[in-house]
Amino acid sequence: MPNPEPRSTPTHEHNRRAWDARARAEQRFAKPIGDAEFAAALKKLDADGWLEGSLRGRRVLCLGSGGGRQSVLYAAAGGSVTVVDISADMLDLDRQAAAARGLLVRTVQASIDDLSALAAAEFDVVVQPVSTCYVPDVTAVYREVARVTAPSGIYISQHKQPASLQAEVRPSPRGGYELNETYYRTGPLPPVTGSSHREEGTLEFLHRWEDLLGGLCRAGFVIEDLMEPLHAKPDAERASFAHRSAFLPPYVRIKARRIGGNSEGNTRGAIVLP
Repeated sequence: MPNPEPRSTPTHEHNRRAWDARARAEQRFAKPIGDAEFAAALKKLDADGWLEGSLRGRRVLCLGSGGGRQSVLYAAAGGSVTVVDISADMLDLDRQAAAARGLLVRTVQASIDDLSALAAAEFDVVVQPVSTCYVPDVTAVYREVARVTAPSGIYISQHKQPASLQAEVRPSPRGGYELNETYYRTGPLPPVTGSSHREEGTLEFLHRWEDLLGGLCRAGFVIEDLMEPLHAKPDAERASFAHRSAFLPPYVRIKARRIGGNSEGNTRGAIVLP
């Protein structure tokens, strides 16, 4: 049975075209992983232990992660990998990278907030790099992930932190990065140029912590761990990625587990405290 057409709204169409263009231009996050980088990344694929052992035989969904990078890593580690992305050109890079390494990767063109092409409880592990910022409603993504994740399955996701999306690209005369966007907002953020924390040409949305964390729990997951990847450097050049990251951590990484067997994702979750 053929896959349904990818979800189409003006926002989805804009970002589909933007990522197609970024793939053709081989911009950041839109070019296949090189051999040296591949070997290094494979060695530390589960440095934090979140994958809980071998991926051999486990069904892995790489969500919103086209570009010829993550999917081949998880396939090389033994996973049965499906990669979903809204951009056909990004998925082409996954097919090329997999073929070059003799790996099997299934590609599905779809938006992360509409996974109707995938079956319920189809995956044991879902891994999602930063991509929720490109859709208006992160809770819709969580509902879809809950539906396709098997009971007790693991969902590892990374998101842009709200304050980083609120703040100026360049430092102020006082040295810090001032907030210029409201926290309680609707619609896409204004276009940006010269930012290493955002992707020019895309439409991005700020998601509040209530939705990033609370929405995940309400979709039927328990949060087992949370990390803020360190990108700050004390001696970083002013206005650089590392300098801004010292003031505003750009990302948050979350490990969650699917609870119950409710395929609609209505089971109420919770944050698990130590």
